[in-house]
Amino acid sequence: MDIGNLFNDLIGSNAVFLAIALFIILCIFLGVRIVSQSEKHVVERFGRLRAVLGPGINFIVPFLDKVAHKVSILERQLPTTKQDAITSDNVLVQVDTSVFYRILEPEKTVYRIRDVDAAITTTVAGIVRAGIGEMELDEVQSNRQGLITRIKEQVANAVDDWGIEVTRAEILDVNLDQATRDAMLQQLNAERERRAAVTRAEGQKRAVELNADAELYAAEQIAKARRIQADAEAYATEVVARAIADNGLEAAQYQVALKQVEALTAVGQGDGNQTVIVPAAALEAFGDAFGLLKGKT
Repeated sequence: MDIGNLFNDLIGSNAVFLAIALFIILCIFLGVRIVSQSEKHVVERFGRLRAVLGPGINFIVPFLDKVAHKVSILERQLPTTKQDAITSDNVLVQVDTSVFYRILEPEKTVYRIRDVDAAITTTVAGIVRAGIGEMELDEVQSNRQGLITRIKEQVANAVDDWGIEVTRAEILDVNLDQATRDAMLQQLNAERERRAAVTRAEGQKRAVELNADAELYAAEQIAKARRIQADAEAYATEVVARAIADNGLEAAQYQVALKQVEALTAVGQGDGNQTVIVPAAALEAFGDAFGLLKGKT
């Protein structure tokens, strides 16, 4: 008996067992599904949704169930799109937007929407136009974060039925036409000039105030000096009056004679060659002064 006949006899007697073994291997191959961490598989049975397979080892019924959709659950970024919008003060702007999202419930995504990216792009365009239409240009430029938050919230509400989570929404740039840019530049220059004029006026005002404060301080100091001088003169007058009251007429004559002597001394001490005319009464004044001094000693 040759090897060919032996093999035929072996196969013929065990054909049933071999067929069963092959069927079991095929069932295992078709029934076991290994899903990666970044995916979810949508399983259909006779065209209807049967289950959603998560990461790891999963089992399905061979020949009845099939994996109809393999959906990635990684975060995705839509291509940057340009949206034309008109602000509430009638300025045309072009906004560059970008949206990040991920699929949480693939059974909703594959059965409720055909083109997810196009649907999200259209939704974002409408929301951006509506949001900018309620804002002025200055508010769009200064409150960009508030506009981003508003876009994200409204997009998230709109795509919730699609099993999608919007993770981020970004406004990359707000572009203006050249005419609007020139007008804004003129406005900016005018604002700078106004601020400079205000600064100069405030500086002049401050200088006037400081000058007035200085004059007031000088007047106060002069008045204080005059008051001190008046107090000194009053004190001297009081001393003289007390001396006159204590010593009588001689004290008054002594003061008069002393003043005359001081006046003549000041005249005689002038610069240059001078001729000093001494009145006749001056000699009497000297005499009276010396007499009084002798009387005091």
